[in-house]
Amino acid sequence: MEIKVLGSGCTNCKNTIALIEQVAKAKGVSITLEKVEDIKDIMAYGVMSTPGVVINGKVVHAGGVPSRDKVEQWLSAA
Repeated sequence: MEIKVLGSGCTNCKNTIALIEQVAKAKGVSITLEKVEDIKDIMAYGVMSTPGVVINGKVVHAGGVPSRDKVEQWLSAA
């Protein structure tokens, strides 16, 4: 599962990355996690508020840290 976190490196972006890593480890799900900080790349996904989360090429979240439940649902659907 390929996951990208879109954002400038703010606290919310870092918290989102940490949350995704924690949930993936707890569930035993293998992920490839990439941080995308270039504004042009972020805009290419149509994300206007960060952090954004892209899973396998599809934007699943934008703006604010996602809830743990939401992250668990994403990883369960894999």
